[in-house]
Amino acid sequence: MPTRPRPPDRLDTYRSKRDATRTPEPVSAPSPAPRARRSGSGGRRPTFVVQEHHARALHWDFRLERDGVLVSWAVPKNLPLDRGKRRLAVQTEDHPLEYATFEGDIPRAEYGGGTVAVWDHGVYSALKWDDHEVMVDLEGSRLHGRYVLVHTGGKSWIVQRLDDPVDKRSPMPTLVRPMLAVPGELPANDVGWAYEFKWDGVRVVGYVEGGHIRLLSRNDRDVTVSYPELRSIGDALGSREVVLDGEIVAFDDEGRPSFGLLQQRMHVADATRAAHLAAEVPVVLLAFDVMYLDGASTVDLPYRRRRALLEDLRLGGPHVALSPWFEGGGADVVRTAEQRRLEGVMAKRAESPYQPGKRSRDWIKVKLVRTQEVVIVGWAPGKGRRDGAIGALLMALPDEGGLRYAGRVGTGFSDDALRRLAGQLAPLSRPDPPLADAPPRAQTADAHWVQPVLVGEVGFAEWTVDGRLRHPRWRGLRPDKSPDEVVRES
Repeated sequence: MPTRPRPPDRLDTYRSKRDATRTPEPVSAPSPAPRARRSGSGGRRPTFVVQEHHARALHWDFRLERDGVLVSWAVPKNLPLDRGKRRLAVQTEDHPLEYATFEGDIPRAEYGGGTVAVWDHGVYSALKWDDHEVMVDLEGSRLHGRYVLVHTGGKSWIVQRLDDPVDKRSPMPTLVRPMLAVPGELPANDVGWAYEFKWDGVRVVGYVEGGHIRLLSRNDRDVTVSYPELRSIGDALGSREVVLDGEIVAFDDEGRPSFGLLQQRMHVADATRAAHLAAEVPVVLLAFDVMYLDGASTVDLPYRRRRALLEDLRLGGPHVALSPWFEGGGADVVRTAEQRRLEGVMAKRAESPYQPGKRSRDWIKVKLVRTQEVVIVGWAPGKGRRDGAIGALLMALPDEGGLRYAGRVGTGFSDDALRRLAGQLAPLSRPDPPLADAPPRAQTADAHWVQPVLVGEVGFAEWTVDGRLRHPRWRGLRPDKSPDEVVRES
């Protein structure tokens, strides 16, 4: 009598991808017949699990018990917590029921290699289940609510929350503009003040959601592609929802912040080029504030409390660190900054809230190195070795009534920087000076005027009596700043 073929087993694909001798995952032997019992029969409600999976790419595995297996989807940004928010879900092979409790490390060389942890588990009720739509009510320790999975073709689905969360929460903000400091002197009395070092870098706000980070500059430009190494921050925070304030810094061989090195990273919009530079000139995000955390705005909390929340995130690694802070002892912090040849110190009122987009005396920047942001209003041709190229930039500062001439800067440029500047200034040409005052003829007779849209930064010795920068030296462009943000430093 011929042997009857074994009916297909829904776990055949799962087993074909795994070897029980090489992975700690549950790998049971094939069943003599497919299990066809209905999940939840006998009055028991079926279970669900969400597992955080730090594989080659961080994702969350959403599994629903049905017909003796766990029907599974990989969700790159985790299930949404807010009503109406949609996320991609990719259906994967059915998993055995034993997988619902699996946690551990899958060897990197194996399929799905990485760390698996249970993020949430519980029971569910199926309201609809067919090949095109799955609608369920989840009751877990973290997820409570109604979700729908809609099939969009192939293995692709969209998962969406249909109801409001039981726990009151604020949706993740899409834009929180950074709070700004005023220039000034060290407070005469330390009582009520905290201090941080001022880093010579680029200010960014980082939005972390679903294991991914989005970086916006001070003028709301998305600069995420320029710093691919900072994506590791999203992976480290996993399911946390966070808005961070911080400074992107490049360090030289002596461990000092180098704005010159950072200039190589600031203008790169090509992903391949950015990845290459990330290996040559790596950067670090030094985080110093948090404005949103896991469903709640923190901007109304005092600075001291926000710093405690930030430290609880335990950020650390080759590309992220917490900027240290000190309650009191301002003079000691300044001395340390001088010894380390840092740019300066930030003084912050310990009980002050975060004021998005506002310049407040609750934050005071005490500069040890004299730098000034300037608006570029023109250029002068070079001579000798720079014949045919830019010889100097003409600078201005905003004042009542418009822009006021602040001098010209002709040192501190690399040849590459001059070439880039020439390309950026060429389309901005204009016939007359964009100034409220009459520029000095002796310094501007050979000027080529441009639209005042580019911001740069210079170091300088002092201010002259007539409001010019004495001995300025070019430090670089500031694409993270707009002309209306430029203020004269004290």
